[in-house]
Order: sequence, then structure tokens, then C-alpha cells
Amino acid sequence: MHAVTPTQQFGAESTTDEVLEGVDLSGQTVLVTGASAGLGVETVRAVAAHGASVIGVVRDTVKGQKALAEAGVDGDVRLVDADLGSLSSVRACADGLIANTGRVDVVIANAGVMGCPESKTTDGFETQFGTNHLGHFVLVNRLLPLLLAGPAGRIVNLSSAGHRFSDVSIDDPNFESTAYDPWVSYGRSKTANVLFSVELDRRLHERGVRAAAVHPGGIMTELGRHMTDETLASLQAARGERKMTWKTVPQGAATSVWAAFVAPADEIGGRYCEDCAVSPAIDDQVQMPGVMRYALDADTAARLWAKSEELVGESFPS
Repeated sequence: MHAVTPTQQFGAESTTDEVLEGVDLSGQTVLVTGASAGLGVETVRAVAAHGASVIGVVRDTVKGQKALAEAGVDGDVRLVDADLGSLSSVRACADGLIANTGRVDVVIANAGVMGCPESKTTDGFETQFGTNHLGHFVLVNRLLPLLLAGPAGRIVNLSSAGHRFSDVSIDDPNFESTAYDPWVSYGRSKTANVLFSVELDRRLHERGVRAAAVHPGGIMTELGRHMTDETLASLQAARGERKMTWKTVPQGAATSVWAAFVAPADEIGGRYCEDCAVSPAIDDQVQMPGVMRYALDADTAARLWAKSEELVGESFPS
């Protein structure tokens, strides 16, 4: 069961430990992707400290073990390897988990890349869309039997305020007829994370599984290794007069654990959350906080799902 404290108020400065204070996660199994750095390490640390059994999905298990040890992570944590930029790797990881895990209560799809130069995944997809969206699309869908085995599963997909940079392109997801721009690409992939949550929640809520997207806020982690002064200025311009503020890693991971364990399911299902709250839908790109209305469009979400199935060559029943 999820421990819900709807009367408790949290915000932008709340940390993972504050959000989870008094929450007992014993008996729950939580899967976190990107568990070898930044927000992923903090998320694993926090939920393991509250009694959950944690499966960390990492591209490099040696790096993951070192990062968790340096962060003082303690508890029932095991790492499995998967490269989200390789669908064969994702499928092998999912197959192994299905064979060796009874159930998963929560998936926190935390891993991702940001603003990287033009490149392709192993399967030939544009890297940011292929990694941030398609890799998780296949992994989460293949793990659904484990989520449906429990009484009330949740899926939390990490998006970003960067979704404001662009809606998805159903017709040209790989920039085959559009000039590549790293931030348009990032925006497309982060919008896709929200739309994936919208369609997941529509498909699964009657079966007890809820899905939400979260924006962790601005955090200085290795995810920003491709950031330059120019791209930082572009991010600030997108925020208009509202200055960019930076969160600590525990503050950044707080919304993930809030949506996964604390917020009422009906409140966050199919929604976009930031600062430990559900964000309003908006049409004005410079209005903050808020989620662009196109990222919540149910028709686009269904079209993206169908396109994603076509691209990965795999169908997932409703």
C-alpha cells in the first residue's frame, strides 16, 4: 500500500527525506532507471532508507556500485544492467526481471540524456528520443506484468520544463526531414515522456496502476555535461522574467518520490508534476510553473503510442 498524507504540504525546497518522513516502504519493490548518478542515486538512497527493496537499472554496474557506495546507500539494493539506447539490451533486462522478480510496485523512469550532439542509438533512432522515450517505452511496457501483480502500482516518468522547447513530431521523430537542433530534440523527448504518462494512465488506471510525469527542477548533475553558456541563456530566455533557480539533488528527487509514494493516485494520474504538486496546463510558453497543453493532449498521446509501437516493432495491448 502507498502511504498517502494528503494534508501535508510540500514545495520546491522540500527534500526526499522530508517528503518520505514517517513513510514505511517495507514490502515494496521499486525500480529506478539511471541509478548510477545524480537524481537516480538519491532516489535509490531515499527509498531504500525507508525500507523498500530497490532494483537499480544502470548502463555500467561498476560505476553504479561505486556511486551508491559513495552516497552511503544502505538497504536491499541490487543493480541490473541495461542500455536504454539499445532495445536488445532493454529487452534482455526486462526478460531477466520478469524471470527473477515476483512483482514491482513502482517504476521511476529517471534515466536520460540532454542536449547532446546529433547521433543515433544502436537501433538508428535519434539519440534523445530513442533513449529518453523509446527505451523507457519498451522497458516499462515489458515490465507491466510485474506492476499488475501488485495491488496499486505507479509509474513515474521524469520529464522536464524543457518540454516547452517543442511538441513531439509524429511524422519526423528522427529529424530525417528537419534540421537537427539539440534543444528541440530534447524538448520533443521530454514532451514524449509526458504523453507516454498520459496514455499509460488512460490504459492502466482501471487495473490499479497510475502513471505521472515529473519535472525535477534545475539541478547541476552530469546530465548537463553538454550545457554551454549559450544553452543556459536559451533556457533562461524560455523562462521569461522568472529567473532560473537551482535545486540540490535531494530537492530535485523529491517530486519523484512524492508522486510515487505520497500524493493521492487520483491527483497525479495522467498529470505533470513539479515542486511536489500538480502543475496547471498552460498555453503561454513563458508562464511558470505549468505544463504546455500540447503535452497533455490525449489524441497526440494515442498517436505517439501507435508510432512508438511502429518504430520499435512491438505491440503492447491496452
